[in-house]
Amino acid sequence: MDSPHGAAVKAEDFGLKGPRGWAFRGVGIDAAPGSLIAVEGPSGSGRTCLLLALTGRMKPTAGHAEVGGHRLPKKMSAVRRIAALGPVSGVTDLDQALTVAEQLREGALLQRHYGAPVRAMLRPRAERRAAAEARIAGALEAAGLDLAALPKGERTSVRDLERLESVRLSVAIALLGSPGLLALDDLDLKLSDTERAEAWALLRSVAARGITVLAVCSEAPADALVLRTGPADPDAPDASAEPAAPDASAAPDAPAEPAEAEGDTKHDTANDDTKGADDALAEAGRA
Repeated sequence: MDSPHGAAVKAEDFGLKGPRGWAFRGVGIDAAPGSLIAVEGPSGSGRTCLLLALTGRMKPTAGHAEVGGHRLPKKMSAVRRIAALGPVSGVTDLDQALTVAEQLREGALLQRHYGAPVRAMLRPRAERRAAAEARIAGALEAAGLDLAALPKGERTSVRDLERLESVRLSVAIALLGSPGLLALDDLDLKLSDTERAEAWALLRSVAARGITVLAVCSEAPADALVLRTGPADPDAPDASAEPAAPDASAAPDAPAEPAEAEGDTKHDTANDDTKGADDALAEAGRA
């Protein structure tokens, strides 16, 4: 696996509004390359929309952000090239019908076709195969997934993996392209306390390699840079009464409430509209 170059993540008054309200708004962050960033909040509070917007998969409608020097929303495609998705339900689901080895080979094949330079595709087949095997081995090591420890080794079915093993496999596939930013959704979903600690240890090790990590969770560890999302504000105007399409130049309807800061960096996020988050997930294009 090539040496990664972490992507700095910056945002100011960053927001996304759907037909019935805000998925998220007023987000601010300034994270250095190789940071461990946690998006913390309850399910339905706009966490996934924020993750997809910061990785160039959803178009924001307010404010701006920069990932690896690429400004959003103008450079979404450039951000997608350096930001890889780990497990994100409905976007990067593993194929339950494949074996682990087949899933890895498929990931390497897709990366070769869509992420590798043209000259790499002109190499002899044996050389390409050896390079793919080396990338897979490096990604598995970085993700902490030991194929020999699986029930049937590399022939273990994806559907038979434990939740943490599935996370490690998704991370390995995401790392095949040596991204500058790795993003994961619902990291702590269905994990025991011990497994949750192992998952965060995995992400710390990835960040230590220089890759910036962005992980959605219900409870962030103390050493992470934290962005917090919250439930809908019951006193906010009824956003469902606004039928107009989102205006990218519009400012948020209300100033963001200050969130708790971790370390010296301040992060602001307003109360999210749950319906707005659902609409954004349903209607925004994903790349």
